Order: sequence, then C-alpha cells, then structure tokens
Amino acid sequence: MSDIAAPAEPSVQPAARERGWWRVLLATAALLMVPMVPMLRIMLPVDQTVVLVAPALGACALVGWWAGGRLPLAIVWTGLAGWVLWQFTAGAGTIGLLTCGWAVVLATVFGATTLLQGEGERAVRPFFARALAAIGIALALVTILAFAVPDGLHSVLDAIRVEASHRAESALNLWRQTTGTKEWTDLAAQHPEASTMAKQVEAQLQATPGYALLLFPAMLALESLAALALAWAVYHRLGRARLGPPLAALREFRFNDQLVWGLVLGMALVLIPWFAPLSAAGANLLVFFGTIYALRGVGVGLWFLAPGRWVMALLIGFSLFFWYVLGVMALGLGLGDTWLDWRTRARLRAERK
Repeated sequence: MSDIAAPAEPSVQPAARERGWWRVLLATAALLMVPMVPMLRIMLPVDQTVVLVAPALGACALVGWWAGGRLPLAIVWTGLAGWVLWQFTAGAGTIGLLTCGWAVVLATVFGATTLLQGEGERAVRPFFARALAAIGIALALVTILAFAVPDGLHSVLDAIRVEASHRAESALNLWRQTTGTKEWTDLAAQHPEASTMAKQVEAQLQATPGYALLLFPAMLALESLAALALAWAVYHRLGRARLGPPLAALREFRFNDQLVWGLVLGMALVLIPWFAPLSAAGANLLVFFGTIYALRGVGVGLWFLAPGRWVMALLIGFSLFFWYVLGVMALGLGLGDTWLDWRTRARLRAERK
C-alpha cells in the first residue's frame, strides 16, 4: 500500500524556474479583459477564465509533485482550484455546472496525458501538441456523455442558447441606455452616421447568440487552449519539476504542418453542397484552425519585423482597430508558412552569408 501511495521517483529533473513575468501578466490581463467586451462575452463559452485556469494549474502542480516537485505547491494549487470551482457552482445554473464540469475534465485529461508520457517524450514533446490532444480527448468524452445521457445533448444546447441570449440581452440593454442619453442624441443629430452605427451594433448584438451557439465547440477549444497555456507558463515559474519544454515566444510559434488538413476539411464541409448537413462542423473547424494559423502568421510577421517594446505596443493598438485586416494577412502568412517555411529559409540564407 505504501508503494501505491508514494510518488514515483523523480522522472523530471529539477530545473531552474523560468524567469520573466511580464508576458504572463500581459496574457492574464488579456484573458480577464476580453470577456469585458460585450460582443466577445457573448461568443466566449466561459466568461470567467479563472474557472479554466485554476484546475489546469492544479493538474500541473499535481503532476509536478509526482515527478519530484514540492507537495505544498500541489496542495495549494489544487485547493485553490477546488475553492474556485466551489465558488463558481454556488447558486450557478446549468451552464455554470457544465462549465465547471468541462474545466475538471479538461484538467484531468491534460494532467493524465502528461503523467502517462515517458520521461523522454515528456521532456521533448511541445506544449501545443499535448494541449491539442487533451482538448480533443476531452471534447470526445463530453460529447459521448451528452449523447449517452437521456436528453443530454438537448439540455446542453438549450443551456448554451439561454446563456448566450441572456448575455446578449444584458449587452443590448446597456447599449440602448448609452444611445438613449442626451449626449448621444446630440451627437447623432450632428453626425447621422452615429445613428446608423448604433443600429448596426444593435443588430449585431441581436444576431450574436446564434453565432455563439453555432461556434461553441471551436470557441471552447480556443479558450481552453489559452487557459492551458497560461497555467503551463505560471506553473513553470513556480514549480521546480519541469513537465516539458517551455512555451516558445510567439515569434517562434509553429506546429505540425499536417494540421492544415483540418482547415481543408472545414472548407470542404462548408463549401460543398453535398456536405450541407455537416456545415456547422465545418464552420467550427474553420474558426479553430483558422485562428491557430493566424497566430502562426502573427509569429512569422513578428519574426521578420523583430519589433521593440514600444513598436510592439503600437502594433497591438493598431490591431485592436484593424483586426480584420491584420487577421486576413496573418492567416495568409500562416498558411504560406506551411509550405514555404519562411523563418527556416531566412535562417539558412543568413548562415550562408
């Protein structure tokens, strides 16, 4: 019995903690601020990202303890995860329980897949590959469970629809209060385009719940990926047992080129009439793989531009206003990098010189 209860011999050598918190703090601020944007809050499955991050961090701490790390760290973070989930479920409706259930399943699968890897594989397998696998397995498990429980899928879809409609109604009421003020009325009288913009925003808010329901799986996967990445980065700055390679800078972000087939499949399901019944699945594939390829394109752009901190701040500000233009450009760069591998080519040319 004592052999079962005791942790295994350290399979991951203690390593110096990763340094530098400003990127982690910036990512944390972004994850906390994004749900404050009304349109994005409607689209995001989980509007309180800490519900996803805390269990993932607890799972990393537990695996780190089993791999030779400190037990107090594991106790603190798993206790914090339990407290966060308890606070969130207290008085929560169906969507709150579903959210916490997903957070637990995701963290458990991510921790288990990391724990079951051999020492050599754990040391070299990048975070993105293991996170993608964990999200895929977790989605498969909850989908099977939804179909296995009587009326389970209908209940889940109904909870998502109700929550999205509730968020949209709150955002719509706030927008109507803003456009109903005397200041806005005076502005609209002087600038008729302001009145047109107000109607467009109102129409978008009314239509967004439909998109939120349609793209729920893709948005949940993307939000979970971001939460796992943040938990991974925080753990490796606090724990002494390394679970895998550190997160690379965005300018070095790349992944297996075979994932382009996910984007191709999504386009086929959306564009080919024969696959019309599967168009919703295709839309989710396009959103998920399109987003990660756009991130890869951003990495390519940053690699070539090599901006300093002030230029980087300007680029971030510019992207907030012209995200649609930069998004298309980044997607093109990311897809092109699949075949052209611009960064490797540039390195080889530099070495020849």
